[in-house]
Amino acid sequence: MIKDKVVIITGASSGIGEATARLLAKNGAKVILGARRINRLEAIAKEINAEGGIAEYHALDVTERKQLEAIAQLAKDKFGRVDVMINNAGVMPLSTLDQLKVEEWDRMIDVNIKGVLYGIASVLPVMKAQKSGQIINLSSIGGHHVSPSAAVYCATKFAVGAISEGLRQEVGGDIRVTVISPGVTESELANTISDESARKGMQEFRKLCIPAEAIARSILFAISQPDDVDVSEMIVRPTASPY
Repeated sequence: MIKDKVVIITGASSGIGEATARLLAKNGAKVILGARRINRLEAIAKEINAEGGIAEYHALDVTERKQLEAIAQLAKDKFGRVDVMINNAGVMPLSTLDQLKVEEWDRMIDVNIKGVLYGIASVLPVMKAQKSGQIINLSSIGGHHVSPSAAVYCATKFAVGAISEGLRQEVGGDIRVTVISPGVTESELANTISDESARKGMQEFRKLCIPAEAIARSILFAISQPDDVDVSEMIVRPTASPY
């Protein structure tokens, strides 16, 4: 059951994070939204609360460990526990390796890998103390298939899968670990692409995209399972997708 579960969502100001916050709140979860765009978070939380849901928010840059610790503490202070952590924040500045966009590589590693690790670290102690909880990490079809211009991005998403599987093996019994790998989905990820050729390629690829709500429904399904059932991994893609 999801009613009254306390759920932290990173990258909650748009796309999958926003859609997930709205859907989980409609189904009775208490959601805590984190992202850098505080004005956007405030507006989403206000709308959720006006519709009868329960939402809090906190400014969050997932590359800063202390900020993830702060949002976990907010959940504990407001609701006394953390039931689900959704590590959703991510960036995707695609480019071929020979362009040497090293700063963009660093950003992907910091957000897509270290941000997930910091998210895990922020909630694992409280979940172990509770003897219950669920950590949901957002990967990508890029975590299963590598394509030109996406080598570093795919590497970060393969890493999310490896980290998640290692965590699942280590904490099995009380804490569930789920990896969701979206195919092409409506989001603002493509806005981080600075390379014009990669941007055009992604625009063409995104003609097949599914709505963010499709991924939100998958997350709801994973959370809604009985405590002794761990949906370890899901790939959710457009029916017509070749990848």
